[in-house]
Amino acid sequence: MDGAPSVGDLDEVAAALTEVAALMARHLSNRQAMSLTTASTLARVEREGPIRLTALAVAEGVAQPSMTQLVQRLERDGLVARMSDPEDRRVALVTITETGRGVLAERGQARHARLAGLLAALPAEEREALGSAMRTALPIVRRLIHAAGQPPAADDGTGS
Repeated sequence: MDGAPSVGDLDEVAAALTEVAALMARHLSNRQAMSLTTASTLARVEREGPIRLTALAVAEGVAQPSMTQLVQRLERDGLVARMSDPEDRRVALVTITETGRGVLAERGQARHARLAGLLAALPAEEREALGSAMRTALPIVRRLIHAAGQPPAADDGTGS
């Protein structure tokens, strides 16, 4: 044997990671305040800076007409603004406002508080085990995402 993991092992790890991501996103999300797509879009604009609407739609995997409507709602709410592209005045770029940054920060704080409350309810042994697992898993997952050509994501705002 060459020590390579079996397809079953890979499938088990992939299924477990998928379940953890889905459980966390669902539990920590506050969809009454903002949809996951809206939060993800706003976080991307914050992370990547001014961006063309077409590029934003592609990056978020949303049809351009849907992204146009979403950006219009975000503009009405004062969370984003459009500005002229300094390289091509015919093109508008979407940029986050200070209000938008504040909303993302509040969402992150609320998500952190909810998660800290959940963790506090665990027995110390389980908290330590989970902490150890996360300290091991997080750098590996970051490397996987980076190797796949994705920029390392900061807090994307989708969990609160």
